[in-house]
Amino acid sequence: MRASLFQIDVNEDESVESRRVRVASLVREQAGADLVVLPELWTTGAFAYEGFGTEAEPLEGPTYEAMAKAASDAGVWLHAGSVPERDPDGPLYNTSLVFSPSGDLAAAYRKIHRFGFDKGEAVLMGAGRELVTVRLPDTTLGLATCYDLRFPELFRGLVDAGAETLVIPAGWPERRRAHWTLLAQARAVENQAYVLACGTAGTHAGVPQAGHSVVVDPWGEVLAQAGPGEEVLTVEFDPGRVAVTRDQFPALKDRVLGLDPPRR
Repeated sequence: MRASLFQIDVNEDESVESRRVRVASLVREQAGADLVVLPELWTTGAFAYEGFGTEAEPLEGPTYEAMAKAASDAGVWLHAGSVPERDPDGPLYNTSLVFSPSGDLAAAYRKIHRFGFDKGEAVLMGAGRELVTVRLPDTTLGLATCYDLRFPELFRGLVDAGAETLVIPAGWPERRRAHWTLLAQARAVENQAYVLACGTAGTHAGVPQAGHSVVVDPWGEVLAQAGPGEEVLTVEFDPGRVAVTRDQFPALKDRVLGLDPPRR
């Protein structure tokens, strides 16, 4: 299986519309890939909080339309990163979109863990409530976004739902880059799953981004990692290794906590 992670430079001098057109063109160039992954909030910048309201889109907004067409043109599964979604009946959400090679929406995931503590995303956006998986021909994706990476129970839930490849778009800051790689490897090892973690490059609202998108195998080995700037990170991996790993080292079968309610 071939995956391409687009580490987009979210440059404040480039308009949202121009970036949308440019990224759609990049997706079309990936014809022949099985899966293409974009980062979190690449239209606005994950830390450009002041733009969330003005740039928020309905679910089937301009980014949806552009990415659906690009996925169809390239004939690829496309995890289109996330966009600030404006729910007509509720708050904003940080929503990831996954499209099939025919351009149909296969899944939408609203980010569950919002970053910012008492500001930014944490107060401007609503929290998602549902775990989301997507079945591809060769693997099942489990969806998470950026700050979700710090909450292992979410990934346990995705594994219980059948996930074998964990896809994590992000706008991760440079000052915590060490955590980015460490946590990506930890989630891969503890869940015996592939991790495809795709971040942004550039600077969002004065916050330098970590870049260094990474692909990790079920044993925690880094298969490929990007540098700090914009690039396309392409890697080939064998989805069948998940089942082999779980069979050879069946640690998941020894789980005790979190499976059943405690007995009184």
